[in-house]
Amino acid sequence: MRYDSVIEAIGNTPLVRIDPAVHGLRHIDLYAKLEMLNPFGSVKDRPAWHMARPHLTGAAGTDATVVELSSGNTAKALALLAGMHGLKFKSVTNRMRVPEIKELLLLLGAEIEELPGQSECLDPMDTDDPLTRFHQVLSEPGSTYLHTDQYFNPRNAEAHAAGTGPEIVKDLDGRVPDWFVACVGTAGSSTGVARVLREHDPDVRVLGLVADKSDFIPGIRTIDEVHQVGLFDPATYDTLAAVTSQEAIDGMVTLIRRCGLLSGPTGGAAYHGAVRHLRDVDAELDGTGERQSAVFIVCDRAESYLSYVRLRRPELLGRPRRDHPSRDLSGTEARAEAKAVGPDEARRWIAAGEPRPLVVDLRGPHAYAALHIEGSVNIADELFGELLRGGLPFSKRTPVLLACPVGEKSLRHAAALTRLGHPDVRSLEGGIVAWRDAGAPLVRE
Repeated sequence: MRYDSVIEAIGNTPLVRIDPAVHGLRHIDLYAKLEMLNPFGSVKDRPAWHMARPHLTGAAGTDATVVELSSGNTAKALALLAGMHGLKFKSVTNRMRVPEIKELLLLLGAEIEELPGQSECLDPMDTDDPLTRFHQVLSEPGSTYLHTDQYFNPRNAEAHAAGTGPEIVKDLDGRVPDWFVACVGTAGSSTGVARVLREHDPDVRVLGLVADKSDFIPGIRTIDEVHQVGLFDPATYDTLAAVTSQEAIDGMVTLIRRCGLLSGPTGGAAYHGAVRHLRDVDAELDGTGERQSAVFIVCDRAESYLSYVRLRRPELLGRPRRDHPSRDLSGTEARAEAKAVGPDEARRWIAAGEPRPLVVDLRGPHAYAALHIEGSVNIADELFGELLRGGLPFSKRTPVLLACPVGEKSLRHAAALTRLGHPDVRSLEGGIVAWRDAGAPLVRE
């Protein structure tokens, strides 16, 4: 198969049937759409090219810069496309959370700018959120930035409506799957594919998967975060369900070891969420003689996420497993085991405490630098989680107040500290957002 450009190799990815001996569904044929086999390595290759194409031809050879609010696969694809057209690429993000992706972007010649943004802290007391202000700059007349705008650009979803969806129908010999399962990030793939499938069969059911609250799965948003995405429409999905990072890794390992698919954690989340949801459907099909089919997307490959796996499941990489005090700690358990205090009570505690409580801000360094509680120390939540693996990071004689954007991560960490035997740890209820809304003072670094 000969191409004149690697861009021509985007799309037409395989649809592979998963062996029923692996997933255990007796009446449902489960298929994986291998978007990881796109030339740049992910499901984002299609929308990246579809969004960038109108800009690139006329801008080739100029000093224009392609820019996107992305820290992952969209940034990677756009950096390659920009380079092929002699242009620069800039990634703007609230935090680069996967080291391998950051290093790869630097290798591709990308410029990376990390700013405090809405997903990390809902407006860290600036009247204009930094990412919002940056978005406004991109739209100013005369700007040399070419903004692909993946969260709001309809061409994101159109790329999948034109390619991914029709390919699924074609590879199923013109049939439409009964179920389509998609992880929700920008919502481009789920929106575009669902649109096409429903044009063929309005009865197709769409399962959207989001990350569990206070958890992190690369490429997937939590149920709160998806509402910040301009392309997200709840009507697209018949069901929305949450998946944890541990479930995503379990699914990833199954796809790799049992199916020979070098999937990343997003594909693992899609597989695990699909099988979990379809078990009940499979049971209902018993004795009916009916068969159904389901398709999920394997978004990208495993190699970029070894540090992610190492942090959460070191035993998979031949390293000793260290049980974490917050492992398998649900939100309900965290609320039962940890003490949360509102802004007014927290202020009184800080002012009158003897000894004064240590205030730990769990946000990223940029959000902390923008505005924080005076006298607090900054330990980002992921680093704080690592500290807990080694035991209590503070003296039991030191009271501790934990604060995060909206009070969810701090509550989980407070419960973990309590499990480790700390006698006086509290979580700031509602987080820095509630502190701000209560009129409590915040200072800049």
